[in-house]
Amino acid sequence: MTNLIIGIAFLCLISFSFFLGRSRAVAVSGGHTRHLHSRVGHYGTFVALWCALPCLVLVTVWSLVEPYVAQQAAISSLPERLQQLPANELSLIINEINNVAYGVVDSANADESVRQAAERYNSTRGISSAAMMVLALVVAIAGLYYGRRLISPELRARNQVERVITIVMILASTIAILTTVGIVLSLLFESLRFFAQVSPLDFLFGLHWSPQTALREDQVGGSGSFGAIPLFAGTLLITFIAMCVAVPIGLYSAIYMSEYASPRLRASAKPVLEILAGVPTVVYGFFAALTVAPTFRGWGEGIGLTVSSESALAAGVVMGIMIIPFVSSLSDDVINAVPQSLRDGSFALGATKAETIRQVILPAALPGVVGAILLAVSRAIGETMIVVMAAGLAANLTANPLQAVTTVTVQIVTLLVGDQEFDSAKTLAAFALGLVLFLVTLALNIVALHVVRKYREKYD
Repeated sequence: MTNLIIGIAFLCLISFSFFLGRSRAVAVSGGHTRHLHSRVGHYGTFVALWCALPCLVLVTVWSLVEPYVAQQAAISSLPERLQQLPANELSLIINEINNVAYGVVDSANADESVRQAAERYNSTRGISSAAMMVLALVVAIAGLYYGRRLISPELRARNQVERVITIVMILASTIAILTTVGIVLSLLFESLRFFAQVSPLDFLFGLHWSPQTALREDQVGGSGSFGAIPLFAGTLLITFIAMCVAVPIGLYSAIYMSEYASPRLRASAKPVLEILAGVPTVVYGFFAALTVAPTFRGWGEGIGLTVSSESALAAGVVMGIMIIPFVSSLSDDVINAVPQSLRDGSFALGATKAETIRQVILPAALPGVVGAILLAVSRAIGETMIVVMAAGLAANLTANPLQAVTTVTVQIVTLLVGDQEFDSAKTLAAFALGLVLFLVTLALNIVALHVVRKYREKYD
């Protein structure tokens, strides 16, 4: 609550600096704002930035340094014998101190030295936080005063504000890029550790998936088999079934809503259809496991087929229902974006409405439709909950949709659940599977860009 109050106080101070900058700009112009280089609002924003940015930089740097300083203070309060422990043992004591300090562990159950170190940790952080707030307030007020003094009719406030906004956008873009690079490198490095233990050929082309390995020499367990072909096949099978459901229904519904439905019907039908995208995937999983799968099993038994209680067909059909809004909504927007002049020209040449849709509108909207379908494919490949509940965990290499299969994402979750040894091939296999998913998604994006570039000039 204290931090919230302080945050509100700083927001009020920044707002006050904005209005103070505006009033200062009006004052230096003698009431004739046309003599100013920039608009009055730019001067207010200029002063607000001088108030906020130095304070924000101080708080950010202080917040990064404060935990380290508090931790060193806590360590210095420990007995000498504990301070001289090896780094791995000392890190365990530090974790215990943090747990006691944050209330995760009851201090009554902790050692006396740990309890005193936790108290020192909390007191150091309390003093540091109070000092930070006071110093941040001083810096904010100093920035406000300095920014206000810089205001003059000749000040290029708009240029200064836009330069700051540009820098902020560059930083945001850089963070996004670095985050992506970090994700890729983390997958790549861990995957290389996995491929140092398992041959890439065995992983990519092996036909048997059984990642259970013995962690110790005296432990019962297999040597592990990491052939990922059954996972890839199961992923493709479920995705194919899902797209067979989602693409026709989604595309036809988009054509109907954009070309045939009245505006009143479209305004009510489209939001109802998009509700499917807001349903949690675990709800779809329950629907698949409790309704769809038993229904398919009953129908199969009625005609003499053996249908597993957990099948790729059930998971794929329900996943396709979930993906319908992705195809429908995006395709509807793309079709509506086709210029009306193309429709009018087709009608003027004597084409029927169906011929216009088939030979003019759909080819013109093809890049957007392909993008919608590829987005739906990526969504299907990355789905986990429905597969876990409806298709099972068995890594079966089969093309029969009536049998149980599993997918790459399900196995990633399975490999990383519970206490794991991150030096074992079993756990590192999850990163290799993640790298394969990343490459597949990248390939889909490349295909989508190729289609868009190939057909864009044709209909611009």
